[in-house]
Amino acid sequence: MNSRALTVGFDLDMTLIDSRPGIHACYEALAARTGTYIDADLTVTRLGPPLAEELAHWFPAAEIPAMADLYRQMYPAIAIAATPAMPGAPEAIAAVRAAGGRAIVVTAKYEPNAKLHLEHLGMEPDELVGDLWAEAKAAALREHGASVYVGDHTGDVRGARTAQAYAVAVATGPCDERELSEAGADVVLTDLTAFPEWLDTHRRTRSW
Repeated sequence: MNSRALTVGFDLDMTLIDSRPGIHACYEALAARTGTYIDADLTVTRLGPPLAEELAHWFPAAEIPAMADLYRQMYPAIAIAATPAMPGAPEAIAAVRAAGGRAIVVTAKYEPNAKLHLEHLGMEPDELVGDLWAEAKAAALREHGASVYVGDHTGDVRGARTAQAYAVAVATGPCDERELSEAGADVVLTDLTAFPEWLDTHRRTRSW
């Protein structure tokens, strides 16, 4: 791939989509199905890391693989329709395309369910890579030649830095502006509505 081509990577949960309503409902359904107490209000305050990390707060280690499978099976019917796009998300992808670039999504979410979200909301990235978290995202970012990665979590910042991509953080998830800056974000935006203007400025001051 031409390393000078503009490719921008985006995280999914709390970056492109507000997954809190759907995930909240899915954890409530999982609790009802299994008879296990899960504080769904708490789970949606710490979105970002892989599903297994959250399930470890509620289930014994030996049960986590089976609970992850059950959650993922339940997820499409419960969470997809309940999940809206984040403000500015479609426009952010459109801005990359308008600049002649490629928009990819690299997420820790189970890839089939991530695809369902994007299809439901009419967002069509050039590539989707799921099941990668934090520094592990760097492999996909490098593979697709991403020079910018946009995410809401300090783990996303670490992934961008590991890939030597420009780390753009949006303060729309569980991490505030200070945490994102201290993690090494090159810039922190309030939300994606500010991204098109930022991208235009960034392109004029950097070469691809």
